[in-house]
Order: sequence, then C-alpha cells, then structure tokens
Amino acid sequence: MLSEKSLHGVIVPIVTPFDQRGNLDINSFQKLVVRLKSSGIHGLVVNGTTGESPTIEDAELEAMIAAARSVLGETPLIVGTGSNNTAATIKKTALAKALGADAALVVTPYYNRPSQQGIIEHFRALAEADLPIILYDIPHRTGVTLELDTVKVIMKMDHIIGLKESTGNIKRLMRLVSTIPKPILCGEDELFFASLCCGGKGGILASANLDTKQFVQVYELFGAGKIDASRERFDQLLPLILFLFSEPNPAPLKWLLAQRRHIRTDRLRLPMTSISSDSAEKGVQLL
Repeated sequence: MLSEKSLHGVIVPIVTPFDQRGNLDINSFQKLVVRLKSSGIHGLVVNGTTGESPTIEDAELEAMIAAARSVLGETPLIVGTGSNNTAATIKKTALAKALGADAALVVTPYYNRPSQQGIIEHFRALAEADLPIILYDIPHRTGVTLELDTVKVIMKMDHIIGLKESTGNIKRLMRLVSTIPKPILCGEDELFFASLCCGGKGGILASANLDTKQFVQVYELFGAGKIDASRERFDQLLPLILFLFSEPNPAPLKWLLAQRRHIRTDRLRLPMTSISSDSAEKGVQLL
C-alpha cells in the first residue's frame, strides 16, 4: 500500500496504446511500463485521464493493471477509479485493490455538480474500499471548484494520503502546502518546478511519458539542493510540455510517442481525435 511518506517524486499517468483497429495494444503498454520504470519514476498511474479512462472497458483495465504490476516490482501502482457515482467509484477502487493497486487516484465528482458537503461525503464513503486515496482536484475538467475548507476536511481523512493539485493556481498551492501536512503533487506540468519551490512533493505529470529521465532529474536535482541546475533542466523540457498541451491531452502525446516509436499508433478513441496537421508540423522539431 502507498503511504503519505512514500508519495513523492515523478509519477507518470501512462497512455493507453491502441492498435489500428482501436483495440488495446497490451504489448506496447507493457513496453511503455518497462521503459518508464527503467527511467527511475516514483510511481505509475493506470487509467488516468491521460489513459483515456472514460473509454476503457473493465476487462482492458484489468489487463493493464496485471501487466503493470508484473513489471513495476516495488514501484507504486496507482489506478484512476474516480467517477460521479459514489457507489461505482467504491466498486472500482475495491477492484483495483484486489488486482494489486497500491493506491487510487480519485477525481472530484463531475457533471452532476454536488455541493461541497456532497463531495466531502463522496470521499468519506471511499474508506469502504480500504485502499489509500489521492484526491484529484481539476476544476477545469470537472466543473466543480473545491473550496479550501473542503480540501482541508477531505485531507484529514485517514484513507486520503495526498492531493493532485491541478487548478493551476500557485497562490492556492502555497496556501495548501502551508496548512496541510500531507503531500501535494503538481498536476499542471508547466508548473512542476514552481510547485517544488512552493513545497510540493513531486508531480503526476503526463509529459513525463516522454523524456522521463529528464523529469526525474528535475526532481532529484531539486531535492539535492541544486536549485539552479534543476531549473535549467526544467527549462529544457518546457518546449515539450507546451507542445503536449497545445491540443487536448493525450492527442499530442500519443502522436509524439508514435513518432518516436514508443507505441505503434497514435490512435485515440472518440470523442478524442488525432492532432491537426498544423500541430504535427510544429511537433517535428521535437523528434
């Protein structure tokens, strides 16, 4: 099981590779996991938004968890299990535990726009699944803004071990770090270095599917007190990060992974579509 003390560093929400017919490409997936682990990551997220979680079938999720678990060894395996249905979230979280997950990443309920108290009760109910939970706050995707007091209440729950902070608000991050003792991880890749400077414990970074060792070096250099070197290494990654979020994630990421031959195709499942020809032309400089 993942704990507060072991939740840190560069954690990668892995893409879900598909073949030309749109079926799960489990061989490419396993090769990705091997490459990421060998690059020194501190954890892996399966079935996150970057993994196109809304389109993944239960049998596919089970296959990916099994494949990742067989490769990762002691490296933490985190599974995205969040939804806007509390009972379904509990069920999927319990399944993730049974399949060998070390923790679950759970987004705030989306679309049905629950009250702050409803969100608190949603996360309180997840204790039933008996798996450590990382709260995921990303209001521009969920349409729900968590009040700071709500975050504090949720983070006091014993089964909540940390927060993926994806509001993009550095002032908010600083306030959270100063008042919450549990680890806060950056979920906005462009702010990774700034987050470390503010006291963040690492990041759950889609961009780190690529140039993974360099992202790990940013974290390790910072931890070693080599702040300028860490910033310089991060600055080198900024063109990649900006490209990967120039269109909806993970379309640019899958395109570049395919171009670098890490996966066989850049196929996505609708409603996600491949990147535009203009973006592809800009991405050539990153090959």
